[in-house]
Amino acid sequence: MRTAAGQGPGTTAAAGAASAPLGIDRLLWLVTGSVAAADVPFLVRWVRLGHPGLQLKVVLTRSARRFVTPEAVASRLGAEPESDVWAETGSQTPHVDWAQWAQAVLVYPATFGVVARLALGLADSPAVLAAHCSGGPLVIAPALPPGGLESAVLQEHWQKLADRPGVALAPCRRGESAADATATAWAPAPFPEALELLRELAADPTGRSLAQRSTSEVAA
Repeated sequence: MRTAAGQGPGTTAAAGAASAPLGIDRLLWLVTGSVAAADVPFLVRWVRLGHPGLQLKVVLTRSARRFVTPEAVASRLGAEPESDVWAETGSQTPHVDWAQWAQAVLVYPATFGVVARLALGLADSPAVLAAHCSGGPLVIAPALPPGGLESAVLQEHWQKLADRPGVALAPCRRGESAADATATAWAPAPFPEALELLRELAADPTGRSLAQRSTSEVAA
């Protein structure tokens, strides 16, 4: 199993990961309500520099907007991010448009709740439904509160997703809790690792060649 622990954007290894072809042209990126969402504008810029031909569509959940503004994302994306909400009027079908457009879906960071919704097959928001229906690779990078990774519920959801063809989970790493600044939370995997999983799934959509990550395989 390959890991990218310690490979943050800006390192030599990370630069190589950014420039290697991903095997896709269109990526739907769902950002959920973790404090790690604050890094997304920087990561968007990093991806655009490493993959100038990649078309990115970024979708923010309501809770993600507590940590990152649409304006900050737009300043690096060059376009307004989408909102993960159903239209109150009209006949807009963002879930259909996104699912048909995307060649792959990345959920980074993915909260405990979103991991559960994906594992259970819920379809209660446009982006979650699009992730189920796109037919392309789905990479999920959980970001969890203290005790979240150890939870029997989370482990059950993780295993369901790990067993699902075309899905890969990026292993968490120890992170600082926003509640009390102790190293008891679980941060999302380094971004280059999530891209590497995406690249592997694009090459093998079944995911059978991947060594599926278990909840015990985490970065220190």
